[in-house]
Amino acid sequence: MRVVITGGSGLIGGALARHLGSAGYDAVILTRSMSRVGPLAPGVRAQEWDGLTSKGWVHLLDEETYIVHLAGESIASGRWTEERKRRIRESRLLSGKAVAEAIRQASRQPRALLQASAVGYYGPRGDEEILEGQPPGRGFLADVSVDWEASTVEVESMGVRRVLLRTGVVLAKEGGALPRMAMPFRLLAGAPLGSGRQWLPWIHIADEVGAIRFLLERDDSQGPFNLVAPKPVTNRELGDVLERVLRRPSPLQALGLGVPEPVFRVMLGEMADALLHSQRVIPSRLLQLGYVFRFPDIDSALRDLFKD
Repeated sequence: MRVVITGGSGLIGGALARHLGSAGYDAVILTRSMSRVGPLAPGVRAQEWDGLTSKGWVHLLDEETYIVHLAGESIASGRWTEERKRRIRESRLLSGKAVAEAIRQASRQPRALLQASAVGYYGPRGDEEILEGQPPGRGFLADVSVDWEASTVEVESMGVRRVLLRTGVVLAKEGGALPRMAMPFRLLAGAPLGSGRQWLPWIHIADEVGAIRFLLERDDSQGPFNLVAPKPVTNRELGDVLERVLRRPSPLQALGLGVPEPVFRVMLGEMADALLHSQRVIPSRLLQLGYVFRFPDIDSALRDLFKD
């Protein structure tokens, strides 16, 4: 069977394509630049796409095809200026509408659409446990996530199974947030951000990929799923584990001295919200369906990622 992956050259999309290719799927990466793709793993191929329309890839769709829609500009690649916020929003909404357009134009509809979203959907919730049935929150990330999910909702009226992947912070040694989170600890300067009491919804890259494949193959899965580990941690707890795993004790962490919230906001602007807001997200529906996490706790996850 074929899996068409938008955003396939990104951290999650690339890992997913390699995994599915090795598992015998025909994994097709949609990319806006063939030159950026580089060497492809066995079972993986690339198809050029403008990111805005259905042009050039409708022929890939049939009743044995799945679409995993991950395309969207990174929220962590720079300060959230008004221009950056516009690009973050439009890259998600326009590509989502293009995916819906492709499904509408296909002579044979795909088997399912797995639509990326984020736990930012819920907004800040303090210590409250967040399950999939809870309403959206407020703020830029929540508003973008709501509209992002809505960009493909019309495919449900076409009879296509649609799964919403509300993903937390994906931990991987190849990129994303983890290398930047670990760097201060490597330099013996790690410290909590703000109060350090805010909850961090995280997931190991292997479980992010594993959960996506699990939901792809489960015909009874539909609607929103929280793609996070079952044991969220506070920012301070994450720092404690990083210290142990890296064997780099931080005097600031030991003294309980953190980066004050106002200072952090000056450094990152509105983007600081993504790290200062507390979200105690639980993967309730994944666990109910029987997904077994390879790395359910932060200690085992970080030991695996830093084992080399």
